[in-house]
Amino acid sequence: MGAPDLSLLRRMRRLVERWGAHPDGRKQPAAGTAIAALPLPPLLTLPLSQHIGAPARPVVGAGARVLAGQLLAEAAGPVSAPVHAPTSGIIRGIGDVAVPHPSGLTGPAILLECDGLDEAVQWAGTDPFALAPAEIARRVAAAGIVGLGGATFPAAVKLSLGQSTPISTLILNGGECEPYLSCDDRLMQERAPEVIDGARIILRAIGGRRALIGVESNKPQAIAALREAAAGFDEVTVVTVPSRYPMGSEKQLIAWLTGCEVPAQGRPADIGVVVHNVGTAAAIHRAIRFGEPLTRRIVTVAGGAIRTPRNLEVRLGTPAAALVDFCGGLTETPARLVMGGPMMGIAVATLELPIVKGSGGVLALTAAEAGAGRRVEGPCIRCAACAQACPMGLMPLEMAARIRAGDLAASLDLGLKDCIGCGTCSFVCPSKIPLVQYFNHAKGELAARERNKLKQEAIRELVEARAQRMAREAREKAEAAARRKAERERAKTLGGAQASAQPTREDATA
Repeated sequence: MGAPDLSLLRRMRRLVERWGAHPDGRKQPAAGTAIAALPLPPLLTLPLSQHIGAPARPVVGAGARVLAGQLLAEAAGPVSAPVHAPTSGIIRGIGDVAVPHPSGLTGPAILLECDGLDEAVQWAGTDPFALAPAEIARRVAAAGIVGLGGATFPAAVKLSLGQSTPISTLILNGGECEPYLSCDDRLMQERAPEVIDGARIILRAIGGRRALIGVESNKPQAIAALREAAAGFDEVTVVTVPSRYPMGSEKQLIAWLTGCEVPAQGRPADIGVVVHNVGTAAAIHRAIRFGEPLTRRIVTVAGGAIRTPRNLEVRLGTPAAALVDFCGGLTETPARLVMGGPMMGIAVATLELPIVKGSGGVLALTAAEAGAGRRVEGPCIRCAACAQACPMGLMPLEMAARIRAGDLAASLDLGLKDCIGCGTCSFVCPSKIPLVQYFNHAKGELAARERNKLKQEAIRELVEARAQRMAREAREKAEAAARRKAERERAKTLGGAQASAQPTREDATA
């Protein structure tokens, strides 16, 4: 990507200004309170799958004593991330526990009983600008860093893109457009030098020339702190972006900052861009400068049912209930519990679930905040408000109609796979139609069909391979039998000839 085309940039920004929604931010009072460290709980629950990709593979057993930062589970593939001990203690077991998931599924996890000593391994940091790009990516992978904006994609995979694809631009996502959440805002205000240093380290790893940090206009203190920290680094620019949902979405942020559009079903790398969250950049800074693995993160605890909303720095594996208790507990029984933001987060049934790498928030919403009683679905009035608000330029009402009719192929033709699941369509729909739920259902159904198709294909290949093997064995058996018969016939013929050639007694006495 070369110098930005200003006319294209202006045109893209005019397009961007037409989509999206303006949900009530509700970021205060948590956003106005400094980050506090949460005390260690007695037990940490560390799921082996805290990232997109293959679950990590345990390397410790029950009864082992571990130190903070020690490897507990190694990455199990190229798209996987290891898990480290957030503190010192004893491994109490490895088994299935309830994990943050909308379906309430369980998953394998390591249970670590904290001993309160918080003894750590000796970490080894270094000067990142003395390292080769591939070595930076290797160390980030070893630190278990994933995208902390919620995507949880292993960060090292993106850092390695520069070795195979020309990358010119790094974008740091400081949008944080979800209501209630302010963990990134507080991070940028209080630890701006870490974010800027992380951006420069990432630039070195990907071979990029510039870093653009997009921050929504409703975070003036964060913008000021970042600009102060970036002074003297010409390759880093802090850009104010409009406060609108979902400005923090990857493709929308790229369009606003660069004027370029990621191709349908393409990747930012296809246009020379890599996007990371500001929290990920700060984690990379700590991993490279100090050798610190990812064992903690900042979490927003908010919602009308929380007595004292605030942002906490939390060890991974801490139960969400401990965060709520530290914030003074609940003022009333919440109508809805959410891990993450209210638009794209996960509705959960209990606060006993552990904080994982992708947990940006713990929300306890009152009935008024959750919209209880107001989400009565009505008929579509064809107002097209959803189409106007869709940041991907899709036709949600048409896609939903096709899905309701069971015609998933038609919904694919209308761009279902380009839907980013932001929920803006559902938010603006005057008929309260749960459009995004339709799309999530359809995506799940299509994914299940694809898995079933692959399974059937694998079975068909196995059956064909078995049939070919049996045919080959039968042919080889027949050929062997034929050879044996031929040998017998040949031996029989040879025996007869020899018998004919043997002189008789009469011949011998003649």
